[in-house]
Amino acid sequence: MSNTKRCYYESLEVERTADDAGLKSAFRKLAMKWHPDKNPGDAAAEGRFKEIAEAYEVLKDGDKRAAYDRYGHAAFEQGHGGGGPGFGAGFASSFSDIFEDLFGMAGQRGGRGGGGRERGADLRYNMEITLEEAFLGKTAQIEIPVAVTCESCSGTGAKAGTKPKTCSTCGGAGRVRQAQGFFTLERTCPSCQGRGQMIEDPCPSCSGAGRVERERTLSVNIPQGVEDGTRIRLANEGEAGARGGPSGDLYIFLSLAAHDFFQRDGADLHCRVPISMVTASLGGEFEVPTIDRGRTKVKVPSGTQSGRRFRVASKGMPVLRSRQTGDMYVQVVVETPQNLTKKQQELLAEFEKLSSGATQPEAAGFFTKVKDFFGTRASS
Repeated sequence: MSNTKRCYYESLEVERTADDAGLKSAFRKLAMKWHPDKNPGDAAAEGRFKEIAEAYEVLKDGDKRAAYDRYGHAAFEQGHGGGGPGFGAGFASSFSDIFEDLFGMAGQRGGRGGGGRERGADLRYNMEITLEEAFLGKTAQIEIPVAVTCESCSGTGAKAGTKPKTCSTCGGAGRVRQAQGFFTLERTCPSCQGRGQMIEDPCPSCSGAGRVERERTLSVNIPQGVEDGTRIRLANEGEAGARGGPSGDLYIFLSLAAHDFFQRDGADLHCRVPISMVTASLGGEFEVPTIDRGRTKVKVPSGTQSGRRFRVASKGMPVLRSRQTGDMYVQVVVETPQNLTKKQQELLAEFEKLSSGATQPEAAGFFTKVKDFFGTRASS
């Protein structure tokens, strides 16, 4: 029998070197094409579908694939103890994600508990803060509209004095089985939407939802050193769960407003300060503000070039949940004089006459290279 079966790799139309993602992609494509529901009454299509399903069940499992690569189909016959691919209970569970994705049968997983209790949704709140607030930290008060547990029915959704009843469609399981060709799939119960219970007499306060909308004021602690995009989680401060289920979480997403003077890079702060040509030439000093609302002096040595950076240690931002602090970097930009008077123009012209290569070594070196370059080209 084994010598009549097609190679599993050929069945999935992949190379033997295909990775897990390639195998899954090939299976999804072929399963969509050959599924019995898309080819009703076609026995050949059903046989092809079984063939690719069997091939994928083996090749997606690392141990089974290794055995198949070594022994071929004989790995799953008596004597090699492989426990063949088959289509037992594990088959439906191992393929449920793919089948639900392919055929639109995805249920709501993980959100429901016993008795129809459903976890509430997580909420997002966007908050903009200043750089100073990120430096100092703050406690902010926010108001958010949120669904809270209905007090009239205690979250059950049923009118006071009544109780939800077990869903007759699914028997309280919240899921129903449906035959799909040669296998069976489960899907969310359409009658109770997976809750397993039905409310015959809904609560008038919440219309059976078990939740009502309210404005809630919360206090949010923003620690020192938070960065743009920092997320703060407030557990159980999201929407209340349906039918008395647990509440979701609230996520605060922080964004930092642009600052007039500083630009932030991690824990370091950067700023640009214009200085005069005279200060850059002769040297001097100037004061700059710091993020802690203080001031610091920056000394400029003579001959400072435009773009030079000066480091002021420990005047940056605090590192989140750490005792470390960043630095502040001051970049000077030499400003070219504008709107000169006649006297100023004459003085600069005189200065230019007295200048030499020693006064402007970078310019002198550059133009020497230019002269040599054109001289080389001319001789060539």
